[in-house]
Amino acid sequence: MTTHLHSSTRRLAAGVAGLAAVLLALSGCAANTGSPASTDDAGVLIDKASCDRNRAAGPISYISGYGYSASAGQMDVFLAKELGYFKALCLDVEINASGANGQQLVASGQAQFTALGSASDVMLAAANSKNLTAVATYGTTSPFSIFANESVKSLKDLEGKKLGYFINLTPIASAMLDDAGVDVSKVELVKMTNYDPTVVTRGQVDAIVGYASNQPEKLRAAGLPFTEFLPEDYGVKGTYNVMEANTGFLKKNREVVADFMRADLKAVEYCLANKDKCVDMISKLAADNNQGSAFPADQQARTWAVESSWVENSTAGAPGVQTEAEWKPEYALVKKYGDVKQLPAIGTMMDPELVAGLYKDGTLVWPGK
Repeated sequence: MTTHLHSSTRRLAAGVAGLAAVLLALSGCAANTGSPASTDDAGVLIDKASCDRNRAAGPISYISGYGYSASAGQMDVFLAKELGYFKALCLDVEINASGANGQQLVASGQAQFTALGSASDVMLAAANSKNLTAVATYGTTSPFSIFANESVKSLKDLEGKKLGYFINLTPIASAMLDDAGVDVSKVELVKMTNYDPTVVTRGQVDAIVGYASNQPEKLRAAGLPFTEFLPEDYGVKGTYNVMEANTGFLKKNREVVADFMRADLKAVEYCLANKDKCVDMISKLAADNNQGSAFPADQQARTWAVESSWVENSTAGAPGVQTEAEWKPEYALVKKYGDVKQLPAIGTMMDPELVAGLYKDGTLVWPGK
């Protein structure tokens, strides 16, 4: 995602645990062969050999790049744990919601998974690290937008004005500006540390490169006037949220990684069908861990309302499925605007087969039924 906030996680109350048991009993779409893991393992849905294999991998650490955000690749990991999906597959998953330096921790092997905001983020990271592999992409809509003071009627109007950005301008935004014929040398670029979107409506900066489901939605909810420019308005294609795994861990534990993603995508499936429940659960987790003010329920509902549509409308296939073809437009943008000396080939940065193999005829294969 874009720039991120952070904290740590804990389990919901016992009532949710009861709900988890019911959900696990009802869930599933494919039978699993072999003997149960153990009569002592309540809720485990896989055979003993698979269970032993997953447990042998030890604790699996996930770093949330944006705390308790109701976003794919983040909320689903928290809820896969809360709903018992990881336990059902004998996975011991630890979640770090204070995820500063998630990419560095995963690349170094100190953690196994983290999520980034788009394929371009993965590509820029790959220019500096060779131990990260993208295993899932949750959508084929760029999450970025440029939102501006209502006086800005076109991107060309930004010449002579201030454009804010977080971390970097992003190749997507650069492509939008280029397509609109903007002379960027005439735009004052301001690195932002303030995430309050009203700095735009109050004129402290004239526009910001932001996350379409977050800051602009806050302005809409407050009834404040502004102008928004979307990548698709300029023929710019992108991707939405990517799950990355430590490459060494993936090579050594491919079936374990597959089961981690199976549980994660089971939670995505649940949250697409039960949007309000998932928003309530992730918001409660945030509040329980002293992050309620950063992730209030109304904001979470707005976020998931937008981002769930990005998952549902993915042109790559079922949730999480990724293809080199869907990454190619963004790859070209990173080569042109990313200021990287050498960009690795797409095939070296992502695994298009792992998540695709978890589906049969578009349905996630889940054991126990």
